[in-house]
Amino acid sequence: MLKFFSKKRGEKGFTLIELLVVISIIGILATIVLVSLNTARKKARDARRVSDLRQMALALEMFYDANGGYVADTTASDNDWDILVTNLVSTYIGAIPTDPSNTGVYTYKYHPEGTVANGAQNYVLGATLEVAGTDSLSTDVDGTVNGLSCVDPVYCIRP
Repeated sequence: MLKFFSKKRGEKGFTLIELLVVISIIGILATIVLVSLNTARKKARDARRVSDLRQMALALEMFYDANGGYVADTTASDNDWDILVTNLVSTYIGAIPTDPSNTGVYTYKYHPEGTVANGAQNYVLGATLEVAGTDSLSTDVDGTVNGLSCVDPVYCIRP
């Protein structure tokens, strides 16, 4: 048994070729893992975006029940998301949803023709997804709605 573990003189280690083969195999495996993780991270951020939009839609429905209309922008600002957040935070939603990658933006557009004294009667929420054509996160709305293009990879939701 001791002969099995003992080495002959001159056979002390691995050859250069053996080390290069092992290092290249480890490198290939590491590359595959990193590529898979990157895709999984993108899908996770997309799932968070969809979840944020659905939470905002729920808050908008509660706003509608209380006020008889959705949030409408009474200023000339094009940034309707800020108007939406100002009206919903603390009463209808606890925290302001922000894009998980800090590079994208959430969009809120209401239909101005449907605006009454109590607010808008129709809206669309949108976010740009990182993974286009994801089956489980397919768009709820197709085409252009209230001036917002809802073509893949933009995910849109409306009442």
